[in-house]
Order: sequence, then structure tokens, then C-alpha cells
Amino acid sequence: MQATLDTRRYLTNFDSRRISHVLTDVLVIGSGVAGMRAAIEAARFGEVILLCKDEFGESATRYAQGGIAAARDDDTDAQRHFDDTLRAGAGVNRPEVVRKLVDDGPARIAELIDWGIKLDRNGGSLDLTREGGHSVNRIVHALGDQTGRELVRTLRERVRRQRNIRIFEHCFLIDFVTEVGTCLGAISHHPKHGHQLVWAHQTILASGGCGQIWRETTNPPGSTGDGIAAAFRAGARLCNMELMQFHPTTLYIAGAGRALVSEAVRGEGAYLLDRDGKRFLFDHHKDGELATRDIVSRAIHQHLVETRSNSVFLDTRHLENFAERFPGLARLCTDFQIDPAKDLIPVRPSAHYMIGGVDVVIDGKTSIEGLLCCGEAACTGVHGANRMASNSLLEGLVFGRMAGEGAGVAVGARNGKSPVSTVVSEIVPSTRTPLDVADIRNSLTSVMWRNAGIIRSESRLRETCEILNFWGHYVLDKTFDTRNGWELQNELIVAWTIATSAQMRNHSIGVHYREDCDEASSEDFFDVIVTGCSSDAQLERRQVTTQPQ
Repeated sequence: MQATLDTRRYLTNFDSRRISHVLTDVLVIGSGVAGMRAAIEAARFGEVILLCKDEFGESATRYAQGGIAAARDDDTDAQRHFDDTLRAGAGVNRPEVVRKLVDDGPARIAELIDWGIKLDRNGGSLDLTREGGHSVNRIVHALGDQTGRELVRTLRERVRRQRNIRIFEHCFLIDFVTEVGTCLGAISHHPKHGHQLVWAHQTILASGGCGQIWRETTNPPGSTGDGIAAAFRAGARLCNMELMQFHPTTLYIAGAGRALVSEAVRGEGAYLLDRDGKRFLFDHHKDGELATRDIVSRAIHQHLVETRSNSVFLDTRHLENFAERFPGLARLCTDFQIDPAKDLIPVRPSAHYMIGGVDVVIDGKTSIEGLLCCGEAACTGVHGANRMASNSLLEGLVFGRMAGEGAGVAVGARNGKSPVSTVVSEIVPSTRTPLDVADIRNSLTSVMWRNAGIIRSESRLRETCEILNFWGHYVLDKTFDTRNGWELQNELIVAWTIATSAQMRNHSIGVHYREDCDEASSEDFFDVIVTGCSSDAQLERRQVTTQPQ
């Protein structure tokens, strides 16, 4: 199947003979958990540049309140973690990838402890908790609900100790530079230094997700899908882009940003009420508040529609030591004059985590030679059709390390040839109407929330694709020289891949819910693959084997 979106190979004009060059063995794009762990590993083999869109360490990882799921040191719990992950993922996970995740988990936790992370303890033992989808307590936290912040601190200190790693802050990834199907590095832009070409023998994409294309999101402002869009323009295969996870509980205060309310709060015993004080989730699933995120998000969304409400409420009034267990959330509530010991906390679902992404095999290799991908930007198949709580930070640690090692080994085996080449991008100036970038971005997030959000249908998805194609005519032909413009173009491309993939998947499974279609079984599951770097993109269904090994 072919689908059309007016796009082009590169977003900007450049001539490699006329701009500054930087050379390195491995280029890592993104400074979240996956990017930093990849950089640490790759630095064992050669020189590394860590390219950061904003300040070093600013990423979605930093805002993670939940913990890190890792099997306890016994074979029984490793098997349970494996089984829980497959159950949460609707049984369509890639079993060999899940096995690697759960088997490697304890070693990654031990490594973090050795590197100085401050994990919560109960006496001398790790204080293990439970969240939705888990059958036992196996989740470690740091500083209560500040796991992401403490993880970033630990990895950032480790990165700074590596003499082989250079950190480039405030560098915007514009595009990957390719030649005959091989990635040679990337072109980036710095507000002060302008365009620069970073040539690399191996490039690792760890740029995170794209939550900012939805009106309601937990993601920080930088999560605009830049890396995924750049990979698409370079011709990489994207996989299952329709699988976006919506977090059930984000603080809903009109006019304020959507702040995550960790699933750990429900794991500790908090429950959801509607405006009449009814605990309604057991009407939808026997596990109530501890059902998987897709079920809870959908139940809340449907209840809001049925009751014509703006939010439901999280009841924490019965929890002891709330402020000590969740200090970040307690401070946030105080900012809005909410006392969790006395008041209900208004919440609603928001876009949270990209399950689909750049198609990779277990070691992070993509369909483009020399380009690897890990973390939220990658589709490893580890989450199936729905990510289980607290598996994402572990995913970044496990597969970030593997991507870094794979890139390092490849650098060691190179034939000595320099990746530097002559590359020119000449774009004819657009003669179409000027743009109001802010207005189009607002319209984009609204249509994606309305038509490609928690509940979808063929008619609304078709409308979305038509709207995105129309916008593409006069957005993607422009040549910008600002971050806002490039982000808009990237968001439009990623939104289009999501909407077209969602339209192609004509059944419901996991986080992808079509109200006009039946629910699929694991035997009916297929990967939706999107490939393209020109106006004609290829969409295909790839049959998968999902039987546990």
C-alpha cells in the first residue's frame, strides 16, 4: 500500500563543504536514560559525542515518577516478570526481547547501586512496590516519586567521568546524513554556532517520544518526535506507530500543564472516584485501579464522556505518610492548594509513552546501516501492544547498553575509512502562504487528541489523514531556520505516520482501540511498517510470531 505526504529528504539547505565539521567514532542523540547508558557503553570502545536538544540530562526520563521494574534475584520471579509483561502487552510482545529485559534487569539495578543511585530501602533491603499489571512487588523507587530525577543524576555523573565523551548541549537534530543506505552522522543546529555536520562511524538514536503532538500529554516540551521523523526521512522503517500509551492519571487543573500522577500512588492503595463519589473502575475490570494502563485510561475516558465531566478524582485521603512517600506530588498539590490528606485530586488521561517507533532488532540495529536506535524512539517489541508500568526505564538501561556495545564493537571492526563525504541539500524556496506556526501546532494537537487519541474510528482517522495531508502541502514545503518550525514539520510527519498506521490496523488491541472494530487475538496480530523518505511512503503488514519461547 502506498500513502502520500508531501515531504522531502532534508529539512534545511546545507553544503557540507561550507559548514563546520566534527568527527567522532559514535554519535549518540538524546540524553535520557537510553542515550546516556548507550554513551557510557560506547565510550569503552572509542570517542563519543552526546548530542542534547536542551541541557544535558533534560528529557522525559527526568520527570519519571514511577520506578524501575526488575525481577528479584530468583528464577521464579524472572519468569513471573516475563509472564506479566506478555500479559500486559496482549501477548504480542517479541518473547526473546522480553526475556532479555527481565534476565538483564537485576544486573542493571546492581550496576546503578554500584554507581551511587539512592534507591528507597526498608531497613537494609530495597523497598519493592507494585504497580498496574505486576503480580508481585518488584519495583524499585528513588526518593519516593523522584526516580527519574535520581536516575538522571546518577547517569549524568557517570557520563561526566568518561574522558571519551563530549557533551554538545542545545544542539537540534535536523537530519541524518546518509549515502547509499548508510548513515554517516547527522546535521544539527546550535543557536550560536549555526549548522554543523557531525560525522560518525556509528550513530545511536535515543531522542525519546512524541507526546507533544497530543493536546493532553505528560511529556516535556522537547518531546516532538524529531528523531523518529528524521529516521523516516532517511528511509528507516517505522513500526507500529499507532501504539501510543495514554497514562490514566495526570493532574487536571484548567490552564496548567499536565503533571503526571504516578501509578505508584494507586499501587499504594489510592483509588479513583467520579464526581458522585462512586468507585467506578470495577465496572470495567476485575482489577479495578490496578488493571493495565490501556484499560484504566479507556474506562476513565468513557466515564468522562458518559457523565459529561472534565475529570475524575484520585482519593489518597486514607493513605498514611503520603508526603513522605510522594514528596514531589505533595509539593505539586500544595502549589494548587490541594491537600491530599483532605482533598480529592482531579485527574484525567494524557498521552504518555510511544510504544511504536523506529523498527529495530534486539541489539538496536535499524534498517539503515550504521544507525542504531534505543529507548522510547525504538520499537523493540518488548512492550507488545501495551507497556507495563515501570518497564520503560529498565528498557532504556538494558537496550541502551546493548546499542552502545554494538556501536562500539562496530567501530572497532571498521576498515579505517573516514565517514566524511560531500553532501548538498538545495531546496527551492516556497511561494505558498506564510505560516502561523503556533496556530498550526495548536490545531494539530487538537485534531490528534480528538481523532487519534484514546478511542479511534475509521471515519475520524480518515478525516485526520486528509487534514494532515492538506496541512502538509504548505507546511512541509517551507524551509525554516528556527527550532519551532522544524518541530512543527517533525510533529506533522510523525502524526501522519500514526494516523495512517492506526487506519491500517483495523482491529483493537492493547492501547490501540477502535470503537468500530472487534478486538484482535495475538494470532491476528501483525506489525504495521511505514517506510519512506519522499512523497510516496510504503505501508505494509508484517506477520509476527508471538508464541513465548
